[in-house]
Amino acid sequence: MDRVKFDGLKSRDWLVYKYPNDKIVMGSQLIVNEGQVAVFVKGGQIYDLFYPGTYRLSTDNLPILSNVLNLFYGNKTPFSSEIYFINLATKLDMYWGTPDPIQIIDPKYFVKLRIRSYGQLALRLEDPLLFFKEIIVSLHKDDLVVYDKVQDYFKGMLITNIKTTLANKIIKEKISALDITAEIPSITDDLKVRIAEEFELYGFQLINFHIQSINFPDEDFDQINALLKDIAQMEMLGEHRYEKKRSLDIYEKAASNREGTDTFKTHLNKSLLNHSHTKQCPSCNESIPSTSKFCNLCGAKIEAKIICPTCNYENEEDSKFCSSCGTHLAKQVCECGNELHPVDRFCNNCGKEV
Repeated sequence: MDRVKFDGLKSRDWLVYKYPNDKIVMGSQLIVNEGQVAVFVKGGQIYDLFYPGTYRLSTDNLPILSNVLNLFYGNKTPFSSEIYFINLATKLDMYWGTPDPIQIIDPKYFVKLRIRSYGQLALRLEDPLLFFKEIIVSLHKDDLVVYDKVQDYFKGMLITNIKTTLANKIIKEKISALDITAEIPSITDDLKVRIAEEFELYGFQLINFHIQSINFPDEDFDQINALLKDIAQMEMLGEHRYEKKRSLDIYEKAASNREGTDTFKTHLNKSLLNHSHTKQCPSCNESIPSTSKFCNLCGAKIEAKIICPTCNYENEEDSKFCSSCGTHLAKQVCECGNELHPVDRFCNNCGKEV
């Protein structure tokens, strides 16, 4: 008696095994191990399916095939038929990863991020007939089909769904790069539902799906850190003083880049002097000392003006409120005696909150 059986592989890393002998004799013994199913195929058409157990092939358990063969010439005549063993055991260690980064704009800091992700999934074949019809005809006629080939077959679908779902969730729910780690469970749930639907079309059940990491390059994170530093400085100094500090930083940086240029240094010193100790004559537009009441070049009278810190409107010297926006123009003095700017939140002398 012939015996048709496949004991699997030690690694268990197999999915489909085609029995090498396609000449089957009625009366042969078919043994299907636990976690397997055997499929009888003739001429590319599925005729019978056998689950774990021991069978004696006969007209009783192969009635459809028997009718096709018309076995009036005896049960010992070999007939041409293919037997495929399919592994139904759960495959736990299947890994996935995005081969190229997902490029999106951070919805909070507006920095371009290059996000990568990787993880693990587990599959179990629930509908071997559906799988056989949809997949086997698309693969090469190898005697042994390993999970890697199936994973390659699904790779395009898997990665496309992961990229699309991940990008949509970050953009629509405005998840910043700094908050992605905390949102991994939620993102995992959304991806699991989407991917499970795709695998069901081919007879697989998605048992588990994990995201082990969602990450982006250090240089992307450095851009966000620089923005956070600037925001912290503005909160501490106030918007007006922060802008002034930024202007001085730009001058200093430019000066360091042209360290050997005397002309630029002279221009820098003049600019800093103009900001701190001089003002412009309204008549001849020349720089004069900030305390001047008359221009020492053209003799024009310099009328004192109070610049509104809110709208920059020029008010008369004795104005208490801005004529344009109503901002209070009276000078504020800290308890330490230091004069404060209207937009200051902390005293720059003693550090006390205003």
